[in-house]
Amino acid sequence: MIELKSQREIERMSVTGQFVGQVLAELGDLAAVGVDLMDLEHHARRRIKERGAESCYWDYTPSFGNGPFRNVVCLSVNDAVLHGLPHSYKLRDGDLLSMDMAVGIDGWVADSAYSVIVGTPAEEDRRLIESTEVALEAAIKVAQPGNRLGDVSAAIGAVAADYGYPVNLEFGGHGLGRTMHEDPHVPNDGRGGRGLKLRPGLTIAIEPWFARSTDKIVFDPDGWTIRSADGSRTAHSEHTVAITEDGPLVLTRRPGHEEEPEDREKAPTAAH
Repeated sequence: MIELKSQREIERMSVTGQFVGQVLAELGDLAAVGVDLMDLEHHARRRIKERGAESCYWDYTPSFGNGPFRNVVCLSVNDAVLHGLPHSYKLRDGDLLSMDMAVGIDGWVADSAYSVIVGTPAEEDRRLIESTEVALEAAIKVAQPGNRLGDVSAAIGAVAADYGYPVNLEFGGHGLGRTMHEDPHVPNDGRGGRGLKLRPGLTIAIEPWFARSTDKIVFDPDGWTIRSADGSRTAHSEHTVAITEDGPLVLTRRPGHEEEPEDREKAPTAAH
């Protein structure tokens, strides 16, 4: 069942979204060579406790996980892309780190993710992260009332194709609001003009993630961490977006990341 939110309810989700964006920005600033992943986890725990928020991840027990998840942020390094289980690992020069966090404040949830390079960036890693960011903004741009969910998915898939990256359809975006995962599912590729009609009040998490050279995934023995099947590096970007009568409203923008889709660098037409 899809629950459309009122303007007031979207405003309450925006409060949560601003907090999620702020904490992710802080984690990105803290991620440096020699920093332990558990230091980032504990920073997020402190911030959530200080704010009186509630982690959507703590005790999360989905059918695919080896639950319950007993952390508040997913930290995925290099070939890991989703549901990275925080553990004692000191970040190294050139590591690609994807961070994903969802919390609730006063009963309303927001979810966001982004990827950073620790230390010295490799151009191919910078390009991979850029592709997810460009895909995210392209998807947000078409999340207009009257358009279809397939338009959002197709926008992501088109950017992936331009960059030359394959797309996995097992995990993608989702509805959210009172809980972290609600209908509808938002695939990272699809056909424009198909699917659910986007209506004001719909709130969705849009989250393109790509591996450099495969659309297949494998799970770590921890039962949570998802990696590219061929060991190629991965990247992940995500925002919570509300469909309004005036167009898409991003609820999880990070401080200093307020650029609009048309301001972003255009995707290249071919891989290199």
